[in-house]
Amino acid sequence: MEAIARAQAYSPFLAGLIERNTDLMPLIEAGKFDEALASARARMSDSIETALRKQRQGVALVTAIADLAGMWDLTKVTRTLSDFADHALDAAIAAAIEERVPGAPNQGFAVIALGKHGGRELNYSSDIDPIFLFDPETLPHRERDDVAEAAVRYGRRVIEILSNMDEHGYVFRVDMRLRPSPEVSPIVLPVEAAISYYESSALAWEQAAFIRSRVSSGDRQLGGYFLGAIQPFIWRKSLDFGQLKNITAMTAQIRDHYAKGQKIGLGYDLKRGHGGIRECEFFAQAHQLIHGGRNPALRIADTRAALAALAAAGPIKPEEAVTLSSAYEQLRTIEHRLQMHSDRQTHEIPPARETADAVARLHGLAHANALVETIRPITEAVAAIYDRMVDASGSDGPRMADEGLPLEEQLTDLGYADPAAVMQRMARWRSGKIRAIRSPSARDAFEAVLPAIMKALAWSPDPEHAIARFDNMIEAMPSAINVFRLLEARPGLLQLVADILSYAPTLADDLGRQSRYLDALIDASAMELPGEVPELQAAMQRRIGDADYQATLDIVRDYVGEKRFALGVQLIEGRNDALDIARTYAHLAETALQTLTAATVAEFEKTHGKVRGGELVILALGRLGGEALTHASDLDLILLFTGDFQSESDGQRPLGATQYFNRLAQRVVAALSVPTASGALYEVDTRLRPSGADGLLCASVKSFGKYQRENAWTWEHMALTRARVLFGSDKAKSEVGAIIADVLTAPRDAAKLGADVAEMRKEMATHKQPKGDLDVKLLAGGLVDLEFIVHALQLEKHVALHPQLGRAVDGLVAAGYLPPDFAQAYALLGRLLVMIRLIAPDCNVPPEAAQALIAKSLDHEDWDSLMAAIRDYRGVVTAEWERLFGARDF
Repeated sequence: MEAIARAQAYSPFLAGLIERNTDLMPLIEAGKFDEALASARARMSDSIETALRKQRQGVALVTAIADLAGMWDLTKVTRTLSDFADHALDAAIAAAIEERVPGAPNQGFAVIALGKHGGRELNYSSDIDPIFLFDPETLPHRERDDVAEAAVRYGRRVIEILSNMDEHGYVFRVDMRLRPSPEVSPIVLPVEAAISYYESSALAWEQAAFIRSRVSSGDRQLGGYFLGAIQPFIWRKSLDFGQLKNITAMTAQIRDHYAKGQKIGLGYDLKRGHGGIRECEFFAQAHQLIHGGRNPALRIADTRAALAALAAAGPIKPEEAVTLSSAYEQLRTIEHRLQMHSDRQTHEIPPARETADAVARLHGLAHANALVETIRPITEAVAAIYDRMVDASGSDGPRMADEGLPLEEQLTDLGYADPAAVMQRMARWRSGKIRAIRSPSARDAFEAVLPAIMKALAWSPDPEHAIARFDNMIEAMPSAINVFRLLEARPGLLQLVADILSYAPTLADDLGRQSRYLDALIDASAMELPGEVPELQAAMQRRIGDADYQATLDIVRDYVGEKRFALGVQLIEGRNDALDIARTYAHLAETALQTLTAATVAEFEKTHGKVRGGELVILALGRLGGEALTHASDLDLILLFTGDFQSESDGQRPLGATQYFNRLAQRVVAALSVPTASGALYEVDTRLRPSGADGLLCASVKSFGKYQRENAWTWEHMALTRARVLFGSDKAKSEVGAIIADVLTAPRDAAKLGADVAEMRKEMATHKQPKGDLDVKLLAGGLVDLEFIVHALQLEKHVALHPQLGRAVDGLVAAGYLPPDFAQAYALLGRLLVMIRLIAPDCNVPPEAAQALIAKSLDHEDWDSLMAAIRDYRGVVTAEWERLFGARDF
């Protein structure tokens, strides 16, 4: 009742509605708002125009009082208004078709809602921004009518039904200016022509507009077909980072155009003012444009839901999402009070104090000053967050040095030792001979960021190598425009790029092949470990969504590539321990294996069905089994199947069990290893399977057990010490696990075991020599010797049977079979291997800057002290080798 009193006293519009809608007042006064809403929407009349206007009056009254009374929150209010807009459009379309073709079905005409209507966030007194589409094949029309003319006639009639003003008011103002080329195009577009426009000719702002699109009314199937077809236009795999500059430019234009409404006080524009509603929306949409192409979970039209999703996914800080979401809710609520006063589409605190006081009192405040002071801290908090984003876009433009000086002097001032050589490279970049910088737009983007690039490379840890690798990188890129725009919009990334080019040739090569990997570094979580396998699986599945099999292959490659690249950057930036990164590399591979195997099995079963009682089982060995992959590791796998090998599958094209699982295994290996448009994933090595290359790719679990117990070599049992079952049911995992445990705990002849181990290591040394001075894997006293020692003791003593090498070493030390410094040897050599694979893949001594990085990451003062420690620990490993197996003779 207090809300009704405020409405009557301070809102001429609502006071009038109360007088004209006495039938609804008993329900409203009783607080039965949902019943009152249903009654309002059920109103009928002889004409569709009158019926919808009377419905709109009732909906407006019920919504306003429920809002003022605090009974409906902002979500309920805006969705009620948006849903009524959908209903009104449906009714208007049906009426327009019925008037022309009585009895015809309501089909072939669809409405795409954009803006606040698309996000189900309509204002209290808002227009709607639809796009009208028609299907020439299904739109009802008179026999002699041209179908395109009929569609336009329906569109005009819909607008007339909703927008014309009469004694009952109007339903909605309709703004058709968001359709393609509104100055020349008809108001209703053929669906295929609309798709063609968005695929080839759309403007940048139109991409942002479609973030908040949905099928609202009319032929839902037709609208869904259209939105499905233009998804690649809305959500691009690799963003055109010029969008950030567009948003910054749009902000500047808005602030300039509505200059009087920027300052807090009477006349402040809640929508367009600094720190207002539009900046909350732009902040969310900018980050959705950046990240939504890779993460379908961010493709949300509702502003507050989008902010929450962005915070959950990592691109923005949780506190930013909370602040902006709360501000959005409060500012939108006050905006509704402005519009409730006179049913005007206004966003401005009235300049006239008397009117501003009335709006404040409608909101429950004493006067306009109190309203202004309520708004002030809200907008200041929004402005602070939004301005940080705008400032980060690099809108001022980079400068290389004193631009009045000749280029050679500028380069000298930056610190380049050989500016003439650098000038030669720059001349080649500008010559048009490099594919990635050949188009005018690419050259413009390159020149815009070139000064900042040259400064970052000059100040990098190793300028000579950095600029050479930058040259190689852009030479390898098929397109670089998005990279340059990203670096201009996010200049902080330049330091990361300079570090990558200085330290990590492997990452530089990756970036040349897949420049989109740089996009992933924008996420706030990019420098954090991405979680355990369940978290990785959930994130990967969110990315996949309902994609088909071929698309899933690409999505997994994209996801793994981005995460693996980010882990490499974490390593050179010293953000996480090398062994933790190695463990995460393994978890990433495990997630990809499980995801792609499950998808491949499902795809295979569509044609060949299932083998009753049988299933695929995948066993990981080596570094994957031991959860310690490097950036370049391959996957050592054994593929097995359970059940009766004499069984047959039950699909349209049945296969015998052995043939079935071997074909399936081939497809799984291909899913993991064959390059697609998104690049390669992993090399897969299946040579550890029973009988090696002479055996079946996929053997039965029963034959695997028999082979391991009766025919396997000692080295094959050593490999089993690092085995983990990564794919299969719990029952299958238990069955294979029992075989492995039985083999590993079988009695051994210690002398024969030692002789086998020594002979095998000698044979390996004959065929596989160290690649360089830093090959800590193959050098004497290196990781291979260390692993052989550990595995031999595990098989002989039946203790510390952990697939993870570090845990196994710790267990053997604790049991007294190895000295304590053996664990320290593993810790240093294991970490060094992870770094070397990324920074010096040729195993030769890297440049001085990389030496300093490696030494610092491994807690040593300098390279010399690190090399001394490595020699000492290799001596520890060698001493244990000689104690167990005698002097090395290889």
